[in-house]
Amino acid sequence: MTSYVVFDTAAVEGRRKPVAGEVGARGIRLNQFDSAPGQAGSEHDERESGQEEIYIPLRGQGVLRVDGAEVPLEPGRYVLVPPGATRQVVAGPEGLSYAVVGARVE
Repeated sequence: MTSYVVFDTAAVEGRRKPVAGEVGARGIRLNQFDSAPGQAGSEHDERESGQEEIYIPLRGQGVLRVDGAEVPLEPGRYVLVPPGATRQVVAGPEGLSYAVVGARVE
């Protein structure tokens, strides 16, 4: 038995790739999103789940709207968003691939 699990997101259709669920992670949530040019994600907060999230751009560029402010997203930039903040990702003209890591704030 191995002590690790491998999951390739290329094998999953659609915009959202539920990475943490596929590898069996229990303490964190990790999803990858692949957005078409100009595509906007849903505007939401995480008050109900109580989780903070880190947004990690992988490829392309876009904007993360946080409580009305626009934060540019590009590879190498990490953005932490607390549970109560409203957030929405909008892909730039070349599209955007990004990961979101979340965990409950205790």
